[in-house]
Amino acid sequence: MEFTSFGAARTVTGSKHLLRTESGKTVLLDCGLFQGRDPRNPTLNTHFGFDPRSIDFLILSHAHIDHSGLIPKLVKDGFTGPIFASQATIDLCGIMLPDSGHIQEADVAFSNKFRKRDGRALKKPLYTVKDAYACLKQFKAVSFYDWHELEEDLAFQIIPNGHLLGSGAVVVSWKDQASGAERRLAYTGDIGRPEPNMLKAPMPLPEVDYLICESTYGDRLHDNQDFGLSDLVQLIRETCVERQGKLIIPAFSIGRTQEIVFALDYLHNFEMLPPIQVYVDSPLSTKGTEIYRKHLEAFNAQFQRYLAQDATPFAFPQLHFIESADESKALNDSPDPCIIISASGMMEAGRIRHHMFNHIENPNNTLLIVGYSEPSSLGGQLTHGARTIRLFRQDLQVKARVEVIQSYSGHADYREILHYLHPLNQGRLKAVFLVHGDYESQLALASRMHRQGYPNIEIPDRGQTRTLA
Repeated sequence: MEFTSFGAARTVTGSKHLLRTESGKTVLLDCGLFQGRDPRNPTLNTHFGFDPRSIDFLILSHAHIDHSGLIPKLVKDGFTGPIFASQATIDLCGIMLPDSGHIQEADVAFSNKFRKRDGRALKKPLYTVKDAYACLKQFKAVSFYDWHELEEDLAFQIIPNGHLLGSGAVVVSWKDQASGAERRLAYTGDIGRPEPNMLKAPMPLPEVDYLICESTYGDRLHDNQDFGLSDLVQLIRETCVERQGKLIIPAFSIGRTQEIVFALDYLHNFEMLPPIQVYVDSPLSTKGTEIYRKHLEAFNAQFQRYLAQDATPFAFPQLHFIESADESKALNDSPDPCIIISASGMMEAGRIRHHMFNHIENPNNTLLIVGYSEPSSLGGQLTHGARTIRLFRQDLQVKARVEVIQSYSGHADYREILHYLHPLNQGRLKAVFLVHGDYESQLALASRMHRQGYPNIEIPDRGQTRTLA
């Protein structure tokens, strides 16, 4: 077996990890979009590094766009094989990939207005909404834990890992032709927190010979775990009641938005939420919330107990889901204090950019960043203290209050990663490959893992191939 990483290698986005068996079969683990403002991204999103027609199987760990967002282009460029994923992941991809196609079309249309004016060649989108719907026909649902045979002596299973609804680690099993022994590789995908707000905690991995492990927070701990509901209430009061401003929360449409809405629902039920209006301004979030309602079996015991008291955990009288662009624009024109939750979480696309454009220079407003942002993205710049940002070809002064918390993060920190990996038999483990992290984070996690006895820790660069004997 050979392993090559073509994405999320010494970076966070664009997850693509290729396995090639001794018989020549190819298994792609994830097919994600490179996100952020890295100048290399357009090229990386256009050229996979391999021929899509050469791929036999695709196994998807979860629906986030940095793991699934290039599937429509993969199919458009010739991949005809099955795409295996959990049913919840398929349900989410059914709304997220067409939404991504819409963003691709809209971004190119906006860019082409200026290119046409300047006499430059027009661009084409990576893929369209039509391409996104077309790729959905190749998805095949698989159950957690069950082994699924791809061919003789090649099989896989998906184990829930608590990062996102439907997410899981992928374990691949094959027979080494030279020795006849079974070999196993685990790909963690994105590892969830050990005590998630809503989902069940990550389940342990079985014994494996090789490990591909994410490292997003490999160099840090979640400092804001003490940011509780009372702190959220205080921030709402200071912004919306005392300063009569708006609390703007950029949030991924799937996962983070539902967690925040659930927190506000809880505050409302216990009469802690000030009497202000809350707007979820993302059509994708609205659809995603409906999918969350369909899969309540995925939620933890604490959330299940809450459901016994409140059968509608994503709804309360002050909450409004915004659909039309006109309603979204009206929020920017309104002087009334409110909470606006809008996508995308990294602030690189979607309606949040318009809310940022209209509110970032008002010192009465607060921007609450609640998740990871790739460093080159707009969200990453603000997370690291940028005082000026460029948006819609204009330079804006950051006068609004900016708060960054990690208590809503869906990624495990380094202590939680090590806790998740602890059950592995290090005596069997031949090598560990760290992916999905900035290089500094990967070096830090590698050092910690080395001190704990993990063997042969490697940080593959894009396109590097390793033989798994």
